Amino acid sequence: MADPVTAPPAPAANDADVEALHQLVLKSLDDDQAVEMVTIPLAGKSSIADHMVIASGRSSRQVASMATKLAEKIKQQFGRIVRIEGLPVADWVLIDADDVIVHLFRPEVRTFYNLERMWAFGDDAPAKTATPGA
Repeated sequence: MADPVTAPPAPAANDADVEALHQLVLKSLDDDQAVEMVTIPLAGKSSIADHMVIASGRSSRQVASMATKLAEKIKQQFGRIVRIEGLPVADWVLIDADDVIVHLFRPEVRTFYNLERMWAFGDDAPAKTATPGA
C-alpha cells in the first residue's frame, strides 16, 4: 500500500523535453521584454534542476506578469503545473518547473542577492542571453 503522504516521483524528462522547456522559458521571457537574462547550466553540478534562468523586469508589475504568463505557457505546452513563490510582492519570484528553475527580479533586488555569483561553478561563467534592444 502506498504511503498517502509521499507523492509519487515525477516521471523523468528526457534531454529533448528539458531543452524544449528551457527554450520555452527563454522565448517567453524574451517576448515579455525581460532584461539581463542569464542561464546557468546545472546538469551534472546540482540535482535540483538542469538549468537555472535569472532575469529582471523593470517593475514588480512586469515581474508578476512575466511569471504568470510563463507558468501558463508551461502548463499549456507541457501539462506541468509549476510552483511559484513570491508572486504577491513580485520583488523576487521563483518559478520551479522541475528541470528549469527561473528567478525573476526587480533590478535592485537582483543586485542585492547576486545569484549569478553564488551559482558560478569555478571558471564557468553564466551564459548571458541576448536581450533585444540591449
